[in-house]
Amino acid sequence: MTIYLEVIKEIPNFETDNYKIKTMLKTNKKLAIAALAVTMAAPVNVLSQTRSEWNVPSAQYPMIDSEQRATIKIDAPKASDVKAMVAGKTYPMTRDANGSWSVTTDPLAVGFHYYFLDIDSVRVTDPGTETFFGYSRLASGLEVPEGEEGDYYRPHRDVNHGQVRRVQYYSESSQAWREAVVYTPAEYDTNVKKRYPVLYLQHGMGEDGRGWTKQGRMQNIMDNMIASGKAVPMIVVMESGDINIPRKEGLSRNVEESPYGKSFYPVMLNDLIPMIDKTFRTKTDRESRAMAGLSWGGHQAADIVFPHLDKFAWLGLFSGAVYGLDANKNYGGVLKDKDKVNTALKYFFIGCGTEESIGVPKLTKTLDEAGIRYDRFTSHGTGHEWLTWRRCLRAFITRVFQ
Repeated sequence: MTIYLEVIKEIPNFETDNYKIKTMLKTNKKLAIAALAVTMAAPVNVLSQTRSEWNVPSAQYPMIDSEQRATIKIDAPKASDVKAMVAGKTYPMTRDANGSWSVTTDPLAVGFHYYFLDIDSVRVTDPGTETFFGYSRLASGLEVPEGEEGDYYRPHRDVNHGQVRRVQYYSESSQAWREAVVYTPAEYDTNVKKRYPVLYLQHGMGEDGRGWTKQGRMQNIMDNMIASGKAVPMIVVMESGDINIPRKEGLSRNVEESPYGKSFYPVMLNDLIPMIDKTFRTKTDRESRAMAGLSWGGHQAADIVFPHLDKFAWLGLFSGAVYGLDANKNYGGVLKDKDKVNTALKYFFIGCGTEESIGVPKLTKTLDEAGIRYDRFTSHGTGHEWLTWRRCLRAFITRVFQ
């Protein structure tokens, strides 16, 4: 009797224990009652779980627990091998008797995470979540919730909300129809005589123009910062920038040399900016035009802004993939004239996370040696991820057009 009670205490599984207790009731009612008392008193580590906010309405999974772990589940009764690939790690999934596969990840960092399922060596999205364009393909996504410190990228009922519009336009440079995603501030449609400065905001490699409004939640960040008076009302333009396709290996990553995404530069200068100025009530002087980008979008921003300081006065690099910068040679040698650059750029922002290995230290060393002024921002505890870039955007927009 004593040995059995110790086993019950070591396995605080109510489903298993109740089955044992029901069986015992048929043979020894007193023993069953004693076992039930011990089972109910045994400490049970029950972690609270909530649905990931990116789940489709009918899906219970993924679930996020109080230790920031994600439980992923999918029905695939005919599959022989299923894995989940989350935040750079592959997790083998376990099949139950009904053909459902599940796994619980290690604790994840707060913020947004892409993930995929591998079903019998075929990589697919999880039908339980919204899809996101990342890694140059559709991906699943989950969000590990941040505390109150994340309120700046959440919608609030007491804040006026702007609009996100999709604008189709024809590019003579690429001889193709293209699409831009445009944010207009809450007051845009009522303050009809006012003109607005424009921020051109680029996503990263393998993503597209929707990334900032879905994964990045830029519209909430803009609404909240404008409503609080920390940012001026502005128009924000996002375009796929020809970096939604995979980058070919073996090609140079250096500024000006890399062909990846370079086809976007004439589109931006000759087609996109004129279309935006024609379609929206913009201020068209250089002091009212900014460009920023994350990762390879930062590479594009540097490649476009430095040779065209006559068109831009504000520059933001969010984990900017700016490699191989030679201040004496690149961009027509403009960086050799520090006074010209420091005067032309009213604000130059460089931000990154403490947990990423992007080449920011080497970039800032080159800029320091050239005497180029910039403002350095650090996102503590984050890597090359959307939470870093949400924080960068919040910090950047409180300084531009001020």
